Amino acid sequence: MFILPDLPFAFDALEPYIDATTMQIHHDKHHGGYVKNLNDLLSDKSEADLENILATSTDQKVLNNAGGHVNHSLFWKILGPSGTPNPKVMALREEFDKKALAVFGSGWVWITQKQIANCKLQIEVTKNQDVPQDRVVLGLDVWEHAYYLKYQNRRFEYVEAFLNVINWTEVKKNLTI
Repeated sequence: MFILPDLPFAFDALEPYIDATTMQIHHDKHHGGYVKNLNDLLSDKSEADLENILATSTDQKVLNNAGGHVNHSLFWKILGPSGTPNPKVMALREEFDKKALAVFGSGWVWITQKQIANCKLQIEVTKNQDVPQDRVVLGLDVWEHAYYLKYQNRRFEYVEAFLNVINWTEVKKNLTI
C-alpha cells in the first residue's frame, strides 16, 4: 500500500503565510487523492516500488499520481519555519522566484543538485506532477490548489511568502555540498 505521510506540523503552523484550510485541503484531499488513486491503480505495489514505477511506467494515470505523491511527500518536509536560510540556496532566490512565476498552468519549481562531482545547485521546473530528475534540495508547489484560497490569482504573493515557511534545517540535510 501507498501511505499518506503525516504533516510534520499542525495545519495552522504556517499561518499567516499559508492558512490552515489550504493546508488541510492540500494535504488531505489533494495528496490524499494521489495516494488513494495509486492504491486503486496498483493494489499490489507499495512505497518501496515508487522509484521503479516512475522509471518504468508508461501509464499516464499512474505517473501523475505517483509523481503527485512523491512531490508532495518532499514538499511537506521542506515546509515549516526552522533554522537559518542557506546562503547558497538564497543566492538562487531571484531566479527561483522568476521561474515559479513563469510556470504556465500547474507545476513545480525546484532547487536541485546534479549527482556529479561538483554537485552544482540548479533551478529545475517540472510540469504537472512530473518529478525532478536530480536530487531535490528545495521545491515549491505552484499548482493553484497550493495557494488559491488565500492568494487567489496572486501567485507572486504566494511565491514571496514561501521564504517564510521553509524548513531550513531540512534544506540543509538535502544539500550534499
